[in-house]
Amino acid sequence: MQRLKSLIFLVAFGISAFSFAQQSYTINGESLALKTEVSGTIDLLWNTFDKQYRYFVKKDGQYYELVNTRVDGKYQEEYKSTLNELTARSGLSTDRLRMTLAGLRSFINDYNASVDPNYTSNSETVALETRLGIFGGVTNNRYTSNPQNAIAPLVGVEFEILDSKLLPRHAIVFQFRQTFAVEDFDYTASQLSLNYRFKFVKSATVDVFANARLTTYTYSKTVITSTDPAENSVDMEVTGGNLQAPILLGLGADIKLGNGYLTLAYNDIVGLTIDDNGEFPVDFSLGYKFNL
Repeated sequence: MQRLKSLIFLVAFGISAFSFAQQSYTINGESLALKTEVSGTIDLLWNTFDKQYRYFVKKDGQYYELVNTRVDGKYQEEYKSTLNELTARSGLSTDRLRMTLAGLRSFINDYNASVDPNYTSNSETVALETRLGIFGGVTNNRYTSNPQNAIAPLVGVEFEILDSKLLPRHAIVFQFRQTFAVEDFDYTASQLSLNYRFKFVKSATVDVFANARLTTYTYSKTVITSTDPAENSVDMEVTGGNLQAPILLGLGADIKLGNGYLTLAYNDIVGLTIDDNGEFPVDFSLGYKFNL
């Protein structure tokens, strides 16, 4: 059952990422999911298929594929002829144009700007944003041995990095979490983790994201109480650290509030490469993050 839940969550995660990151087009009878790189008098669209890049341009409602076939070891550079025809009388030269995403983006930006004085170029520069957040919550430490299924408090901080211009739906998050012992479960853990987030709902007021915890280093301390032959209680402290790649998947939302965001999260719902203890996942947090 756990494997089935993990598979369902992973499929839903993938479908969400695919459907929101690109749009479907029918070109010459072929249905293609393409990403829009440049939008203007000429649009540039692209994607990878079977590990091969394919590029398309759109002008006056018509689509043209940019190709560079190889015959007897020599590239034919048909894409240059196509672009020359579409940008005739612009004065732009394709002589040194390479068929790469960066090269095509720059060329089409230059053309759009030459024919439209109000055109705003799609910048090639990275527009990194960073955010710092603090949070608190509760967890049942589902990926440890927790015989009583005790609920424990947690606190943490996180540092988020995103590119608001080129990759606005994607983010990398470095996070520190500290969980505390409770009466029924004398377990504490300090954890550093690397996370990836995909924001499948994105607006000016709220982002909803899927979170994948990719790599963790956890240092934990557990106190185990046992009984010796004289029926005396004996406490044994077990400490240690470990590095894992658990692929833990969760969900969350950032809600615009003041100069930052109120953050809600349901963490570590399923683990794809790590076993749980069979209990229902309880790992909720509430926090606030600031733009740096």
